[in-house]
This record gives sequence, C-alpha cells and structure tokens, in this order.
Amino acid sequence: MTLSLTGIGVSRGVAIGQVHRLRRDQLEIPMFAIPMYRLDEEEARYRHALEAAKGQLRAIRERIPAKTPADIGAFIDTHLLMLEDTTFSEAPIKAIREERLNAEWALKQQRDTLVQVFEEMDDAYLRTRKDDVQHVADRVLRVLLHQEDDHHAVFDANLKDRIILADDLTPADTLLMQHQGIAGFITESGGPLSHTAILARSLRIPAIVGVRLARRYLRADEMLIIDGAAGVIIADTDDYSFRHYRKRQREERRHQSELQKLKASPTVTTDGAPITLLANIELPEDIRAVRRVNAAGIGLYRTEFLYMNRDDLPEEAEHYKAYLKVVKAMKGAPVTFRTFDLGADKQPGGGRNITPNVTNPALGLRAIRLCLKEPQLFIPQLRALLRVSAYGPVKVMFPMLSNSLELFQVLQLVEETKEELRREGKKFDEAIELGGMIEVPAAAITAASFAEHLDFLSIGTNDLIQYTLAIDRVDDEVNYLYDPLHPAVLRLIRMTIEAGQVAGIPVSMCGEMAGDPRYTKLLLGMGLEHFSMHPASLLEVKGIVNACQLKELRRQADRLLTTSDPLEMAEALARIIDH
Repeated sequence: MTLSLTGIGVSRGVAIGQVHRLRRDQLEIPMFAIPMYRLDEEEARYRHALEAAKGQLRAIRERIPAKTPADIGAFIDTHLLMLEDTTFSEAPIKAIREERLNAEWALKQQRDTLVQVFEEMDDAYLRTRKDDVQHVADRVLRVLLHQEDDHHAVFDANLKDRIILADDLTPADTLLMQHQGIAGFITESGGPLSHTAILARSLRIPAIVGVRLARRYLRADEMLIIDGAAGVIIADTDDYSFRHYRKRQREERRHQSELQKLKASPTVTTDGAPITLLANIELPEDIRAVRRVNAAGIGLYRTEFLYMNRDDLPEEAEHYKAYLKVVKAMKGAPVTFRTFDLGADKQPGGGRNITPNVTNPALGLRAIRLCLKEPQLFIPQLRALLRVSAYGPVKVMFPMLSNSLELFQVLQLVEETKEELRREGKKFDEAIELGGMIEVPAAAITAASFAEHLDFLSIGTNDLIQYTLAIDRVDDEVNYLYDPLHPAVLRLIRMTIEAGQVAGIPVSMCGEMAGDPRYTKLLLGMGLEHFSMHPASLLEVKGIVNACQLKELRRQADRLLTTSDPLEMAEALARIIDH
C-alpha cells in the first residue's frame, strides 16, 4: 500500500531513488574536573581539536568542483569563520581554565548558551542560525570524542542517485553528497531558512525538511519519490506513479535549461509591462550569486552580520568598508540596505545588556525601536550608509515601523546626520532614497501615511504574515497555520501596494513570498512591480513574469479580493495560478 509523508519542501524538483539512511551516533558528552597541573594539556587538546575541525572543513572546501559557483563555498567559509571567532576559539578555553572543566563539557556549555540565544530571536532567518552553531560545535566535539572517522565513513558509500534520510544535515554534508551525485534528501528537523535548505536551493537538490519520524516509516534501500515543491514523499508506490514522476523530471530538466536562456533578456510581461527583479543577500560574498542570475540590483541587504558573534560593537569605519565593497561590486546597480534588525533577544556587543529581559522579544524593543532608543548604535551605521551613497545608487530602508512618530524621529536623525557630514566635508548623495519596511499589520493599514514621507515601501511578508496570523512559522507545532494566501494577509498586501500607487512611489516585496513561483501571478495581478528574492529563485520567477498578460491577471485579482466567500476565493485563486 502506498505510503505518503509530508514535510516542508525547501528545494523544488522531483527525486526518485533508493533510501540511504544517514546514521549519526548520539554524542555522549562526559563532564569531569581537570586537575590544575593538567589545565595546559586540556587547553592544548581543545586547540588541537579546533584546528582539526578547521582542517576537515578546508578539505571539504577543496573538494568542491571547480565549476561550482564560487558563492557555494561561502557556506563552508561561514563555518570556518565561526571556528575562528572568540565564541569558539576563546570562550571554551576560559571555561577550561576558570572552571577546570574538561574540553568537551566546556564546549557543550558554550554551544548550549549560543543555541539558546538564537532560539529566542524573533527574526525567523536569524533564529535558524542556531543550526550552524550546533553543526560547528558538534564537528569539534566529534574530534574530541574521537568520532570524526565515524562521521566521514558514510561518505565512503556510493551515494549516487540515492535519497539521503537523516535527522539533520550540515552544509558540509550537503556539499560532499552533492559532489557524489545524490538525488535528494529528507531530514526530520530543519526549516526553510537554514543554511542547508538555502544551499539545497542553490545546488538545485530536491529536498524536504521537518518530516517528523521519517526514519521510523522509511526503510533503507526502498525506492522513494520526493516532490520538493509540494513537500511530499511517496513510498511503496506503483509503476504508474514512477512513470508520472520520471516524466516530470524530464520536463523539469528541459525547463531549467530554458530558464538559463533568460539571463540576458528583459523582465517584461507579454503586454509590455516592465517588472523589476532584485536579489536578497546577507553577506558581501553573496554578490556572485546576484551576478550569476543578472538581477537588476539588491532589494534587501541584511546588515545584522556585522553585529553578531563578537564582543564589541562595529565602528563606523567597519560599516563603511563592508557596505562600500557591496556598492562597488554592483557596478551601478541599486543596493537597498536594511538598517540593523536587532533587539532584546539579539544583543549586539557580545550580549551586553542593552535592553532588559522581556517575556516576548518579538513584540519588544527591536529593529527601529532599538535604533531610536540607542542612537549610539544607529548613528555609526547611518553615517556609513550615507557616505557610501556617494559611490553608487544606495537606498536605505528602516525595519519594523509601526507608527508615524517613529518615522518622523528616524527622518529627523537622518537630517541631523546629513548636516553633521556636511560640516565635516564628507560626500554623500543628497537625494538618497529612504524607505520603510511594512511588516507590521498596523503599518500596512496606515501605509498611506508612511508613503507620504518616504521614497519607497518594501513589504516584508515573513513578519507580516506571522504578526497577522499570530503564529511562529519556524515552530513545528503551529507552522501549518502559516498561510500567505490568508484573506487578511492578501488585503494588507493590496492595501500597501495601493498606498504606494496613490503616492506615486514604488512598492517592493522582499519576503519569501516574492520568490515563491506559486504566488508570482497573484502578486502581479495585485499590482506588485518590484520583487526581491533569493538569487536561486530569480530566473524561475522571471520565466513566469515573461509569460504573463498583466491586464488579465489584474482583472482576476480584483475579483479575488472583492469576495469574502472562501469557495469563491479558492476558485478565483486557482484561475490566477493556472492562467
């Protein structure tokens, strides 16, 4: 009898192959006291393990095929940088010395502390960085526990055309297995924003995560079908299903080949409406991926990376250097920087207590609220952003706006900073464009008042959907309620787009909804003309845009948004998607 399991599809495509169960022994971490006379030896043992872990990652980095896009290696580089950071290179040693802990327990203690910090973050993207902390720490722990050989033995097997089944995978695992030609992978844990999921999309490996108890139901070597777009796993099925999905595989390969031809073509609908497709990035190294798909620019550059995993605060010079690198690399294409989205749960400066402990940090002092309360954090970044605007088309947008008073305070700070730079004789673009992120329902409802005072708006659907529906999309217990097509969400999006149209300013969308091909036609019909997404999604969206007739889509979207009957809405939505 056919067995079907569902999870979170994080990388589209169909994979057919036999299951390879990736077994990892649970780490049993001992705790014991180290005598004073052995502290030097224990520190040396930890430093040796740290270097061995770095050596493993460098070896994996060297095994990446030369033809692989350069930005793929950035995932390994991220883990190498984490091992260089004091949170791993010094903090455990301090615990060994001061608490006389064995190296394994000192590292476990540090790992658990860091994971807890990330788990409490309200930003879904940053919250999933706890996986990277876990992966990096576990790699060092396996060296300390002499389990590194067991970890790599799995790669001695022939994994070509296999579907990997595991509790979780690291980016290093994924790269190694992709090199061996795996068909796809399934994990019991993980989410759509993890580095492993992002890497799967970049490498175009069909992948499904968050499939609870998958290893209980799926046997080693049995044939599986996984549909990465739908998040569906099919086991013990018939020949008809295999023939159907093999046909889909062939169609997908032809489709991807055709998409590559779109790189140099303009993004325009069949009735001549130009659409702007931009890219989201978080590190300067991501620019290579932006160039590879010929994006029109960067619609969201996350700046939090400068504040994380460090004991001090970045100064203006560091901000300036990082941002200038991006602006120059884009060679005249626009770059939209989002000012930092930190808060009570994401403490800059090594976690120093800038904000008090709160019950719900997602609703607390974060993003623009923290900027206004602690301008000494904000002003250096603002100065740097203004200064780099002298070297290319820079835009700045402010996250988590919820009322006009906040906006006026921000604009006043910008004017004061501009005046300060003028007195110092420092150049900047006097007409730099300033925008606001619409990610709070209150901001969407009052978007017209924001549009009067800003040069553009950007819809952050990740938070907008969560706040509107009161659910945490990375919480396995409630993420089934995360629905971008909920009528309330669609009306808030439409309200924001219309506010921009009335004010004569552009409205973009930089949340994941913008890069999901399932919603492209609907968003076009609702009037969205500027999409910003992960570079791996851009050509897929471009192909859909270039095949659409905008006039008809807008007529259908109007019909969808003027009905309150759930059945009528479902039918109208199906007509748009299938149009």
